[in-house]
Amino acid sequence: MQKIVFILVLFFLMVDCTFASSVNKENPYAMIKEAAQFTFDRFAREEQQIKQNPELLKDIVREELMPYVSYQYAGLKVLGNYRKKASKDEIKAFLKAFREYLITSYAQVFTMYKQQKVVFEPAKTLGKEKIILVGVDIIDGQRPPINIKFKVRKFNQTNEWLAFDLVAEGISLLDAKQKELRSILAQNGVPEVTKMLLEKSQRKIIYKDGEDLEQSLKTQQLGN
Repeated sequence: MQKIVFILVLFFLMVDCTFASSVNKENPYAMIKEAAQFTFDRFAREEQQIKQNPELLKDIVREELMPYVSYQYAGLKVLGNYRKKASKDEIKAFLKAFREYLITSYAQVFTMYKQQKVVFEPAKTLGKEKIILVGVDIIDGQRPPINIKFKVRKFNQTNEWLAFDLVAEGISLLDAKQKELRSILAQNGVPEVTKMLLEKSQRKIIYKDGEDLEQSLKTQQLGN
């Protein structure tokens, strides 16, 4: 679990709104590589301000990460068949709350960022696939390299690729979130889960000395 959370940190560092127009969303390999470099540069510049005011991380995630993540697609996959039992307004409210919950969860993990090295796999020729995996090696000091894959989907309406999941050591983070939320959906329904997500999204971002990556993410779990 700790490795997965470490990997998640790097996923949150994939975009920079200052250069958003120059990131090529029509090529998934270029999108991840270009956006990551812009973001690493920005964090190096603003590290001290972020430590002084961790709440800035929510703004960074909201403004810079979310344009490259299809939270709507991910959220609907989490709802699954439960969307049939909800009204359009309830689904809309859920997706909005799901987005805010992701922002806060990602921002808390941002506190563990230590400017790790990232090596991207060479771009491959794109075929007719609508969903592909983009591989990345994470280099972090004396740890063995960790290979991860970003799951991205091509949306025909815009002809653009957007990320919606991350697979590490054969484990899908989206699948894990589905399991976490669906048991609550089954017991309490969409409106109650929406309320819980909104409450979690209001948590303050805190730097905690000695806290590891797994502990950082656990503070955002719905059961806590």
